[in-house]
Amino acid sequence: MQRASRLARELSLLATEPPPGITCWQNGQLDDLRAQILGGVDTPYEKGIFNLEILVPERYPFEPPKIRFLTPIYHPNIDSAGRICLDVLKLPPKGAWRPSLNISTLLTSIQLLMAEPNPDDPLMANISSEYKYNKQLFLLNAREWTEKYAGQ
Repeated sequence: MQRASRLARELSLLATEPPPGITCWQNGQLDDLRAQILGGVDTPYEKGIFNLEILVPERYPFEPPKIRFLTPIYHPNIDSAGRICLDVLKLPPKGAWRPSLNISTLLTSIQLLMAEPNPDDPLMANISSEYKYNKQLFLLNAREWTEKYAGQ
């Protein structure tokens, strides 16, 4: 019951006051959500629309939602299955999830990660080394993927 009322509040807030460049909605059941993040200005993801799947566990908010990209993205911290390497998506001790966080803050954190990759904690080692040692090539590849997969 706690999960249902909290999710309803969060979704209502996301609908009335969404963070800039982020939308989120229910996909059938209460625990199955979808979100869209617009690629940030001055990033290689600019003008891209990225779709995400959010699965809310039974124990939410004591357990973080499982979030993955449905739209392919060329990024050192996001793998080909759309999984995201981000501390707030994992429980302590390895992660930084806290019940005080919500879906809006998670999506904002993912949007920030898109703008500022963390090459020192990669899921994709090859993309990470490209980001570190050949940034121009990384930017070119990321823009190409954005046009190919996330273009309107």
